[in-house]
Amino acid sequence: MTMSDPIADLLTRLRNSLARQKAEVSMPASKVKVSLVEVLKQEGYVEDYEVSGEQNGKRTLTIKLKYYEGKPVITSIDRASRPGLRQYRGAKEIPAVKRGLGITVVSTPKGVMTDRAARRAGVGGELLCYVA
Repeated sequence: MTMSDPIADLLTRLRNSLARQKAEVSMPASKVKVSLVEVLKQEGYVEDYEVSGEQNGKRTLTIKLKYYEGKPVITSIDRASRPGLRQYRGAKEIPAVKRGLGITVVSTPKGVMTDRAARRAGVGGELLCYVA
């Protein structure tokens, strides 16, 4: 079975695992997923991640979730762009989440980065998700 939106699958698995207070979550890996999780790690939303080797010819991405005083660090994580309606923005039009307290993850020609980094680099791109 092919997946039409692997990033939405990643976000849904994260949301469900956080709701159940799981320590970690696993899923099939891809370059975009690993880049997105790397941004979440740099921003302090997840503790760590690991891409394990071939398992039936596929790589597996395992994410260690982060909690503070028993509550998840990620309070909301929503998909911005989707296969049926892609959301592209220039550097100046990238929206801020919760007035700068959250982040927008953007896929740019220079790689996957936060909204602040994209504005600083002066590049726009596809809005992947909003995290708060």
